[in-house]
Formats: sequence, C-alpha cells, structure tokens
Amino acid sequence: MPTIYTAAVDFGAISGRVILGAWSKNKLTLNEVHRFPNTFRTLAGHDYWDLGTLWHEAQTGLRKAVAALPRAAKLSSVGVDVWGVDFALVNDTGRLVFPVHAYRDARSQPGLKRLANTRAALERIYAATGIPNVFYNSSLHLEETVANNPAITDLATRCLFLPDYFNFLLSGRMENELSIASTTQLLDVHSTDWSPAALKYFRLPPQWFSKPILAGTRLGKVKNFPELEGVQVIAVPGHDTAAAYDAMPASPDGTDLFLSSGTWSLVGFESDQPVLGADALAARISNERIGDGRYRPLTNVIGLWLLEGTMKDFASRPSNEKGWAALITAAEKLPAPTALLDVVDPAFTNPTSMKAAIDAQLKKRKLPAPKNLAAYTRLICDSLGRGHADAMRAFEKMAGKKFKRILIVGGGSKNRLLCQATANAAKIPVVSFALEGTAVGNIASQLIALKAVKDLPTFRRLLGANLEQTVYAPRA
Repeated sequence: MPTIYTAAVDFGAISGRVILGAWSKNKLTLNEVHRFPNTFRTLAGHDYWDLGTLWHEAQTGLRKAVAALPRAAKLSSVGVDVWGVDFALVNDTGRLVFPVHAYRDARSQPGLKRLANTRAALERIYAATGIPNVFYNSSLHLEETVANNPAITDLATRCLFLPDYFNFLLSGRMENELSIASTTQLLDVHSTDWSPAALKYFRLPPQWFSKPILAGTRLGKVKNFPELEGVQVIAVPGHDTAAAYDAMPASPDGTDLFLSSGTWSLVGFESDQPVLGADALAARISNERIGDGRYRPLTNVIGLWLLEGTMKDFASRPSNEKGWAALITAAEKLPAPTALLDVVDPAFTNPTSMKAAIDAQLKKRKLPAPKNLAAYTRLICDSLGRGHADAMRAFEKMAGKKFKRILIVGGGSKNRLLCQATANAAKIPVVSFALEGTAVGNIASQLIALKAVKDLPTFRRLLGANLEQTVYAPRA
C-alpha cells in the first residue's frame, strides 16, 4: 500500500503549527513543516484574535507541507483543530460580520454572575447541556454579543466555531462539528443536536446553528487554493483536546485517565454516558464529546498558564530547550513546598501579572513568596500535580470508577517535575508519551475517513506499538 500523506493544521492559543503526516506500513511519521506564534490583542478594553494572520499562517504551512512531499507524492487530505469555544459570526457568503473575541475577554462576566446567582436556571442549563457555568463558554459570549449589539441578528446568518470557520475557508462548506459544538454550553447532552432550552435561555437565534456533523465527515475538496487542488478537507475533532484524546493509546478496559497538559490541564476519560447530577455540577464537570458522539467528561485545571504567565516577570526565563531543562533541574533540586497554591483561584484567570497574583494569594494565606523562578516553578508544578489528583478522585467518586494510570500528552508531558508531582499526588503511575497529541489525533481522524485505518481502536493499537513512553511511578 502506498504511503498516505495528510496535513494537520493545529491552532493553539499560544502557538500553531502545520504538521505533515506520512502513514506507511502501519506507522505514522510526522514532519512539523511550520510553526508560528499566536496571541490575542487588546483593543479598547476587549480581547480579539487576529484571524487574518492565523489564516495566512495556515496557508503558509500548507504550502510548506506540499513542498515537503517526496517527488510525485500527493497530499490526500487536510484537517483543522483549534482551541475550544471561540466563534465567528458570518453572513450567507461566509463574510465576517462581527470581530472575533477571545474567550478570556471579560465581557462574559455579567452573564456568568447572573446565571451563577439563579440556582434554578443554573441547574436547568446544566441538566440540559452537561456543561458548567464558566467564563469562557460560547453561550455567555454569544449572549453578550446579541444583548449589546442587537442588529447582529439581522447581519449574521451562521455561527461557525473556529475550526468550522477554517474548514469553510478551505472547503467552502459551512458545518458545525460535534466535538467543538460540545464546548459551547449549547449542545443537548442527551443528543447530538442543539439544546432548545439553552438557546432560549441565552436568547440566541436557533437558525445560526446547523445540526453538528461527526468527525470524519468529508467536506469536499479544497477551493481557491491552487497548491492544494484535489486535496480532501476532512472534519476532524475540531476541539484540540478531543483530537488529543483520540491520540492516546488507551487501555481498552477504560481504566486510564487522560491528561492533556498545556495552557490548560484537561483531565478526563471516555464514557458511553455523561456524568451529571448535583455533585457533577458542584465539581464543574464538563461533558464534552468525542468526535464519534460519545462523551468525554472532563474538568479544567488551570494548567501551565500559571507558569507561562509567571515567567513574563523574569528576565532569566528560558528561551530554548536547554534553558527549560536547566530550569526544571533547578526546580527539582529544591525541597517540596510546605503549602501549595489554590489553583482554582479565579484571580489566576487573566491577571495583569501572574507573579503578582500568586504572591497576593500567598500573602493572604500568610505564606512566603518564592525567592526565584526555580522556586515558582517548583511551587506551580507541585500545585498542578495536586490539582490533577483532586480531579481524578472526584471522577472516581462520581462515575464509580477506579483509574489505574494517568496518560499525559501535550507540552506538560515533557516536564518531568509536573509528571512526577502528578504521580505522587494521585498515587498511581503517570505515563508520558513522546506524542504530538493534537496533531496525531487530527491525522487519525483523516486516516480513518480515508479508509487507510479501520477505526480508532485499531489506530491506537498500531500507534502504541511504536511509541516512546516514560513511566513516573508515585513516590511517597
């Protein structure tokens, strides 16, 4: 069977990349052909994404992917994954009719507080959608858009979440994909369609949304992009976390807990049923979806956003892999902190200075601030480790499960200190894979749609046989 080449466009909140995948003899080889930075920009008190730049970088990366192909080889398909919740409002021709806000924009706060303070509505929305009341929910941002810009209901005819929008730019087809739709607090938790109750509560036009498609749907050939003529656009799991989960070589018995560690630490597992009820609401369990329609109950721990933000206040912050390795080694040599951060503190959401926010929490608790960047790194990694373990125990209680391993992918999987801290706090092994999680999951969906691989369990089995892994056993 000839080698099959696919391209994964993977947009992250801090950086993006385009990866060329080569599938041959049941082995996947990756080539990162393009990487680029990403950030939101603040304008007149609101935060926005620069979609024009992101699309330009995606095009640049796809051209590089084609250029990197062996002579006479063809690119078979392309898939796009993006971070969750953010959206583009467009008209019938797909033209943007409203600027694209970033999920950290504070505009959702009034709606967040109103729902939080209305117990009956909070319980009703959670029962309908399985998604807790969180500041970044698309529901709250869309509600604010319509409430404060009522003319938008005349201008916009479709709401496309960001992977949907980039799929449209590539294929010309407007569809809502299921995994990204499930991040919105608008999808019916008991079906694969939108929740009438949620749309009514947030006062959103139902016609903006079409019934979500499953990952693996072929959207057609690339349009208006000569270098990619004839290339199939495939709707992969549009939410990058759903893609990362697909890449996990999990045990078929369902006893693995998944941890996608990056800006956010996303902790969860795969399930045929959602995790609902009063305890789940209190624990803020988010019942997002796998691309095939099943459930991915998870909870968000703030993640390496804490460390990324703190480093901005240090001129000595690492600028390359050697510097990172030296920082982690220095942090490992320090004694364990006597007290850990409360990582669910809302002050860490988007502070002007993360270091100042950490210092303020410690001061309030009459605890000393760390003396240098290594000490902050040790405190943050140990605190996140406990946050991961707390999330695991909550899941075990609510779902009646017992997890045997934690599988970690993402940037945090390369952080020895974080992996060991998680194993110590959870008291079970943490298995770190040398795996580009989101890109691999993105490519897996393409290969299955192309019928190069039978199904996801088959892909995981074949992938796992060739993966490097590091096991962190718990220490007392």
